[in-house]
Amino acid sequence: MTEEKSQLKAFLEAISVLQWVLSFLFLGVACIILMVYLMFTSLWPLPTLYFIWLVNDWKTPERGGRGTTFVRKWKVWEQFREYFPVKLVKTADLNPNKNYIFGSHPHGIMCFGAFACFSTESCGFAEMFPGVKSTLVILAGLFKIPLLREYLMCAGLCPVSKPSLVHLLSKSGKGNAVVIVVGGAAESLASSPGINRVVMKQRKGFVRTALEHGADLVPVYSFGENELFQQVIFSEDSLGRRLQGLFKSIMGFAPCLFVGERVALLPYRKPVTTVVGSPISVPKCVTPTEKQVDHYHGLYMEALSKLFHEHKVSCGLSESHKLEII
Repeated sequence: MTEEKSQLKAFLEAISVLQWVLSFLFLGVACIILMVYLMFTSLWPLPTLYFIWLVNDWKTPERGGRGTTFVRKWKVWEQFREYFPVKLVKTADLNPNKNYIFGSHPHGIMCFGAFACFSTESCGFAEMFPGVKSTLVILAGLFKIPLLREYLMCAGLCPVSKPSLVHLLSKSGKGNAVVIVVGGAAESLASSPGINRVVMKQRKGFVRTALEHGADLVPVYSFGENELFQQVIFSEDSLGRRLQGLFKSIMGFAPCLFVGERVALLPYRKPVTTVVGSPISVPKCVTPTEKQVDHYHGLYMEALSKLFHEHKVSCGLSESHKLEII
């Protein structure tokens, strides 16, 4: 009986992760195909009415969306968390009377750690940081896809665009933690087991935004994120890398060639530990200078490096592991 329960639990965990992976990879395309197909059937009034409504609702994602605690608390996310498992670690308290920008590293292939910890309640963020609401911001283009945008907003996700960040940090009161996966698509291309590399040196926009709104910066590192898939890494001058770069410049994200376990789409069952660092106090400067941006960007990189080295051993890495910032 115990073995059967164990097998059932493993199956439920795998299904919960697989549905998320399939959504990540194919849901956008499926939504577009469905809407186009319906336009050529007797049900054409439905997509027509939806598109009329969509025009009026176009800016909602940049105005905080319409996230629901119901979706964030779905039981499926608990199975999702247990599959790896994903664990959230707190290193310092956060004042609920301030706003924050969390820089999440590394991107990995699909940001499993950031999603589980900051877009669901499965890891206990609300209990761990009372009075602070986390909002994971993602590629803005995804909110232009019909139907998919509704699902994303229900999950509490918002676009990583200037109007969206302004709304979250200045028009939604205090106690907001905006989570930005700083490395983005460029960092996903470097994701591979055993590699601890973050794309940071030229990523300063989030620091400028923090200064403009007086939002404290908080470094976050998800140990184990890069261990979840094996990826084909192309050399910088190869045709494969050039094609990835071209796709990224057009679509905003890079196609990765990766493989996991079983059906190849499931990630390996490796623990992911997302450590939230101490906040870096940032003053409010409506028009920050380059010198100010560089100063706080430097402080942030130092804090991220310190966070990595303080927690790497307890999170499964050896003392010899280094963090490469490019």
